[in-house]
Amino acid sequence: MRQSVLFPKTVKEDPKDAQSANHKFLVRGGFIDQLMSGSWSILPLGQRVIGKINQIIREEMNAIGGQELSLPLLHPKEIWNETERWDAAREVMYQLSDARGREYALSFTHEEIVMDLIRKKISSYKDLPLYVYQFSTKFRNEPRATGGILRGREFLMKDLYSAHVSEADLMAYYETVKEAYLKIFNRLGLKVLVTEAAGGVFTKAHTHEFQVLSPVGEDTVFYCENKNCGFSQNKEVAVVAAGGRCPTCQSSLIKEGRAIEVGNIFPLGTMYSEKMQAFFTDKNGARKPIWFGSYGIGPTRVMGTIVEEYHDEKGIIWPEAVSPFNIHLLGIKNQESRIMEKTEELYEKLTKAREEVLWDDREDVSAGQKFADSDLIGIPWRVVISEKSLAGGGVEVKKRNQAESKIVSQDQLLNFLLR
Repeated sequence: MRQSVLFPKTVKEDPKDAQSANHKFLVRGGFIDQLMSGSWSILPLGQRVIGKINQIIREEMNAIGGQELSLPLLHPKEIWNETERWDAAREVMYQLSDARGREYALSFTHEEIVMDLIRKKISSYKDLPLYVYQFSTKFRNEPRATGGILRGREFLMKDLYSAHVSEADLMAYYETVKEAYLKIFNRLGLKVLVTEAAGGVFTKAHTHEFQVLSPVGEDTVFYCENKNCGFSQNKEVAVVAAGGRCPTCQSSLIKEGRAIEVGNIFPLGTMYSEKMQAFFTDKNGARKPIWFGSYGIGPTRVMGTIVEEYHDEKGIIWPEAVSPFNIHLLGIKNQESRIMEKTEELYEKLTKAREEVLWDDREDVSAGQKFADSDLIGIPWRVVISEKSLAGGGVEVKKRNQAESKIVSQDQLLNFLLR
């Protein structure tokens, strides 16, 4: 893609209310734009990152049997009344009425909608288990929408739902999803703590969150200092304290830290199916309630968390798996040179090789501004063609997270980047 037509342009100054790295750099780099508190537009660069995140999630959801669908965002009050969550979740739910006085909710989750679908389509144990997921917008009336894109009132969520014939089958799949989530976050470059937590308005049972330690996190977690142990609890359910012995491994101490929740999984049991009359007939002809599970990851929050984990004072340092482009190509010319022509030739060659390239073809921008924008946007590889590089026999290649650059011949460039 040519940077001269990329929308929007970069910004030099930090947003006046920005306190977190993701807020500063995602706005300045042109990835997101704030409409109002808690409401963000995802711009073309940001959409490319979200697309990469979603594809990683999609691959791992498909690998454990998930089928992708799309569900409505506007829900009738009646369906929420069936589980009594119209009142129980009033504080976080946006509730509204139309000109005829009919009442609706904007979705903050989809348990009731999926259960309604299940009771209409499933009647026998032969139809189970079922695993369905979607990527959709969620609306939550957060009292404090802070931390840039980390906590919004409108955000993207991947939500997976599973239906089962028994608690044992539910819990077996619960563990399968847990492992799939660990694969996802590992591919995204995030180190997570699988943290025991409360169920909130979803369930009375304990659940698990996937937490990334960060000073900008809103959650407090207690976790074992031994990375191989895995013990972690959210403050709201913690039975340990910092400095005490780990109840799991007994040999290490408990530490306290701030963390960002990037995912959660809920074993919901039969509460939803019983209240919504969603039953199946078992092998013996008996009528039984469906066991239900819910599993979420917030791709927009993940994007913000990655920036919190991967940045320096100049800007973002995207992991290659989610970077909007793999190569940032810059041509640095003088008055008499044919640098831009040579840069375009390389751009066409790289594009033909199916490399994802952002070519800074802007001719009215200084070399210093090009380098600053490249650091801000944070694409993994910077490739520069200049009189200096050509005199050295090729192009100047630098990785975003390294200080030194290297001259590489154009013939060897692709092999060098792929090594």
